[in-house]
Amino acid sequence: MCIDFLIEIFKQNSENPAIVFNDKIYMYADLLNKFIYWDNYLKTKQIHNHVIAVNSEYNPDSIALLLAIIENLNIIVPLNPDVKNIKEKIKIAEAEYIFKFKQDSVTFDKTGYTASHELIKQLQKNNHPGIIFFSSGSTGVPKAALHDFEPFLNKYKIKRNASRTLLFLLFDHIGGINTLFHILSNGSLAVLPTERTADEVCELTEKYKIELLPITPTFINLILLSKAYEKYDLNTLKVVTYGTEAMPEFTLKRFHELFPDVKMQQTYGLTELGIMRTKSRSSNSLWLQVGGEDYGIKIIDGILHIKARTSILGYLNAASPFNSEGWYNTGDLVEQDGEWIKFLGRESEIINVGGLKVFPTEVESAITEISFVSDSIVYGEKNLIMGQIVVADVMFNEKADNIKSKNEIRKLLRVKLDNYKIPVKINIVDNINFNERFKKIRR
Repeated sequence: MCIDFLIEIFKQNSENPAIVFNDKIYMYADLLNKFIYWDNYLKTKQIHNHVIAVNSEYNPDSIALLLAIIENLNIIVPLNPDVKNIKEKIKIAEAEYIFKFKQDSVTFDKTGYTASHELIKQLQKNNHPGIIFFSSGSTGVPKAALHDFEPFLNKYKIKRNASRTLLFLLFDHIGGINTLFHILSNGSLAVLPTERTADEVCELTEKYKIELLPITPTFINLILLSKAYEKYDLNTLKVVTYGTEAMPEFTLKRFHELFPDVKMQQTYGLTELGIMRTKSRSSNSLWLQVGGEDYGIKIIDGILHIKARTSILGYLNAASPFNSEGWYNTGDLVEQDGEWIKFLGRESEIINVGGLKVFPTEVESAITEISFVSDSIVYGEKNLIMGQIVVADVMFNEKADNIKSKNEIRKLLRVKLDNYKIPVKINIVDNINFNERFKKIRR
């Protein structure tokens, strides 16, 4: 059995709470019974060594089904209902069956596709379960990354500290899957939000005494802007982890000032490589160590390169992203201080102003520090003379004269930033756009 170690944990914790969903508590005994139901369902229909899409958010049944799919040596394609291009993704993944969860009902259908990709066939030949994640890029065809789930599971066989956790990251996100298995493998509690608003997250934190909160920098800023933290008692929080995008330094420091007893830990992981172990220098520092026994790290021309034992088998619809020695170019620009690194931004997001590099998060942090600014997003725009210019979309936290405020922003930035980093264009906006994963959408 692939997940016999998990089943044993479920039995040992049968009378302990496993999942909170829609304010209902499910014990580990309930989760085990749901797993047995879905395991029998797949065995009855002889669904073994197939590719199965599951279109759902997290709920007790979708979690139990995920485990049953793995146990029966299938390849799962988790798909969140809110994401785009679901039909296209099913085709790319060569999913042969699909489960669709809608409120209290579940449907099961054949898709009409046949799994024939060489990587899928190799995994099936080895009788290993798998999982397919899609890249979250905002442009172009999403890349389908295939993981062998067997080595993926190995790290969860090592006991870690159990924490009551709010499962914020999505069902189709490698970080969300990592958090789920960390919770279950340590017999802890997973609280499932339904709306993912700042108010709901803070309310659930108080109600269920959440200790670990894995969120994104964008969502941390939403909590700060909403002041939802003032309505609820969050004193059970021990750790807030953040990742998936660069963290503005000012946002981190402001949150840490409000919650000085909460450990702030930066996380790092990639769909292609898995989630790495990290250690932040301190709760108000962006410097961290990344790696662990399964990872090799090197920096070439300021860009982080990683070699991993838990890397994907490959893409189903693109060339291998690894070089001949197995190294992966992450595209993340970093600064180095001995064993510590600090992420400066994605290479693809760097703004080139007349040959000089501008890191959007540095400018965003400086803008957001201004008293009348709530949030900002910075990006490059093509320019015939300079190549690119810096543009900022800015959201105010109070009424202000737009022209005067723009001039004031530039005046204040001149004290903190070099001239070429100061936005040539400033757009006053009502909202800063972010995607379903709570990451800012840069133009």
